[in-house]
Amino acid sequence: MGRNAIIHAACPHDCPDTCAIRVSVEDGTVVRIQGDPDHPPTHGALCTKVARYAERTYHPERLLRPLRRVGPKGAGEFTPMGWDEALDEIAARFVAISRRDPQAILPYSYAGTMGLVQGESVAARFFHRLGASQLERTICASAGSAALNATYGSRVGMLVEHFEESRLILIWGSNSIASNLHFWSFAQNAKRRGAKLICIDPRRTETADKCHQHIAPMPGTDGALALGIIHELLQHDWLDLDYIERHTDGWPALARTALEWPAERVAEVCAITVDEVRGLARDYGTIKPAAIRLNYGMQRVRGGGSAVRLIAALPCLIGAWRHRAGGLLLSASGFAPVCGAALERPDLMPTPRPRSINMSTIGDALLHDSSAQFGPKVEAVVVYNSNPVAVAPESPKVVRGFAREDLFTVVLEHFQTDTADYADIILPATTQLEHFDVHYSYGHTYVLVNEPAIEPLGEAWPNTAIFRALAARMGFTEPCFADSDEAIGAQAFGDSIDFARLRREGWIRLPVADAPFAEGGFPTTNGRAQFAPEALGVAGYLAPYESPGSSPELAERFPLAMISPPARHFLNSSFVNVRSLRSIEGEPLVEMHPRDASARGLADGQIVRTFNDRGAYRCRLRVSERARPGVVVGLGVWWRKFGLAGTNTNELTHQRLTDIGQAATFYDCLVEVCAD
Repeated sequence: MGRNAIIHAACPHDCPDTCAIRVSVEDGTVVRIQGDPDHPPTHGALCTKVARYAERTYHPERLLRPLRRVGPKGAGEFTPMGWDEALDEIAARFVAISRRDPQAILPYSYAGTMGLVQGESVAARFFHRLGASQLERTICASAGSAALNATYGSRVGMLVEHFEESRLILIWGSNSIASNLHFWSFAQNAKRRGAKLICIDPRRTETADKCHQHIAPMPGTDGALALGIIHELLQHDWLDLDYIERHTDGWPALARTALEWPAERVAEVCAITVDEVRGLARDYGTIKPAAIRLNYGMQRVRGGGSAVRLIAALPCLIGAWRHRAGGLLLSASGFAPVCGAALERPDLMPTPRPRSINMSTIGDALLHDSSAQFGPKVEAVVVYNSNPVAVAPESPKVVRGFAREDLFTVVLEHFQTDTADYADIILPATTQLEHFDVHYSYGHTYVLVNEPAIEPLGEAWPNTAIFRALAARMGFTEPCFADSDEAIGAQAFGDSIDFARLRREGWIRLPVADAPFAEGGFPTTNGRAQFAPEALGVAGYLAPYESPGSSPELAERFPLAMISPPARHFLNSSFVNVRSLRSIEGEPLVEMHPRDASARGLADGQIVRTFNDRGAYRCRLRVSERARPGVVVGLGVWWRKFGLAGTNTNELTHQRLTDIGQAATFYDCLVEVCAD
């Protein structure tokens, strides 16, 4: 890295855009961050959050020294300590626990960085060699991912650039302006050329405002809506029977299921109009090319995986894949030739393999005692690239688990998050501007490099350096623990990528065809998309755990469905502590439709209590038609410490899992709201 240079970088955050960035450095300080104008998906633009990334790196509250807890867990009271002292203590604790059972040690991480080097490379090698419990990383996308894998054979879809040529775009379960800005620019180009945009979302988002039509089904009913569309396609002969016959399996069984879902039944289940069901199907069946931008919000319910499978069938039924501007995009990550085994070295694990713990049930896991079924009690947790006390469901249990005095908790972090407050030792980690990494995307088909722009601030270390040092102290002598970050970056894609070119140019496009499934060729075992009911997991639509239809007694007490999508200026729990962004966002809010507010005697701006049997969340009410009747919207994910009562929306969510993929069901949640 030079003291005066323009550096190739990449956005590390959990966003489909994975922007290519140019970082300007003068005298060893970052002075400008801008989108790479030559990178087609980024085309020079960054979101408000990442445009302020230097503010995050130079934030006055950055953690820049290792810290030891000196107060009660959760109080956030720490004193500085040295790196050697911290690493020696962690290693000694791990050795002692491992002598009893290394499965009592649990890593907890997710997408605080999406980088292949600073994410699960040396960290995974370390925990595999240790024999620690494995973590099932399910909190965001595993239901949708499992659905794509079952239907298409991998997480694949259309190329994002080609949406600008589509004539109809369904934006399904996505507030693209806030969470997929660069796709939105392609959709806007399509709109200017005459395309029709339809937003399907329980909330009237900023994206819905800009579309020609907004359809607002109740949370968890997307699968029913997909079946209603299929029913109409059948009734009106809007099917590409040639494509179905040549490139799909299981259509007769899916058709039989769809025939049970006329528009009237769908309208009742989704709480929309019959005309909306029929009009949506008519548009989808007759306007070509038609494209669907599906996002992960709609799969965070009991039947989320099956709903994604049903929606993924739609472009096959009308032959949309024949056109490069037709098809569906939920994730394109399956196109990336990532060498996972080389990165993570699962061969280092002992036999039999250690148990797995689902990150979406971390609250229950930390409160389990040892048992034959569960295994050893969790005695130590290492949290990196995540903030579970804020983001994991049913946070009252998560907090109780992390508050255990007998739980040894190590947190690698940039800031003193809600989770860091419960740590025994905090280790300061580098930000994206201070370390090396390589990235692929789930929203486009490019790989990117991130070169360090500046030296690490203070005593911050990259994740890789931390786990290398721990491995050395644990006596792990395998050569892979000596791999440099750059060597690991080269291993990430093996011979599939010209690594020297990647570092020289900053990004490389993957060799994906413009219309990858025009003639079938899905990455399934037989090249055909799979619709068979036995592969769906359930026979079509699966109602939410919590809804008037599936749990009427619960709905009597808690009649409102709550969803908790991210606030526009945050990314999950990242950026919440950046004052400029927090000042734009304002304060924690719950949105409610005027009709529901009036029925409860509630007024805009008052402090309310949103509650169910799991807990209560106190915040300000915004009365707004952005929330549809029967639904409240708790915008998140605020750090608990910024909440009026030290809580956030996850006080109300539960730990039950999706039908396939075993994912969290954040948007499958009934509540009531009253004056505080």
